[in-house]
Amino acid sequence: MIQIKTYFNVHYRVTMTPSLSVSQSLMLSIAKGILEQEVKDREVERQRYMGETCQPLSIPSGIQALQELCRELHHKIDVTDEERYDLEMKVNKSAKEIEDLNIKVIDLKGKFKKPTLRKVRMSADAMLQALLGSKHKVSLDLRANLKQVKKEVKEESAEQVGDWRKNIEDKAGMDGRKKMFESEA
Repeated sequence: MIQIKTYFNVHYRVTMTPSLSVSQSLMLSIAKGILEQEVKDREVERQRYMGETCQPLSIPSGIQALQELCRELHHKIDVTDEERYDLEMKVNKSAKEIEDLNIKVIDLKGKFKKPTLRKVRMSADAMLQALLGSKHKVSLDLRANLKQVKKEVKEESAEQVGDWRKNIEDKAGMDGRKKMFESEA
């Protein structure tokens, strides 16, 4: 039985049966060696990174030096918090913009269809009753409020209706136009 351990501490057990050929068992043993080497390389890389990034903490012995170290650490924490807050705000703003753009895309695609509107026949009294409720009894006769316009029939005198040729001859030339303006005034 061959046991292979990966980086995530997951164990794979492969039992050797006569059906496994020699080449398959050789491949499994090579894979096991490669996985073990990768785990060692990751641990070395982690140690190297931690050594570069996190320098060892030297704790001073005096009270004044400890207070100075605390101030320095608090300042670094504040700077890190400000950066975190700024990045969080950028992410939130970007997420909001993405959401707005997605809504615009959906609107442009026309996913929301306008419902077909039906014509509703309602009297003015029924509309007021629906709006105001059944407590208010208001009757509104819109036709009663309309302004009535009476047509004035102009009676044309028989003289004006007479022979049209005569009227044109009278108005022809400068004298006719002069007479026309004088008669209107």
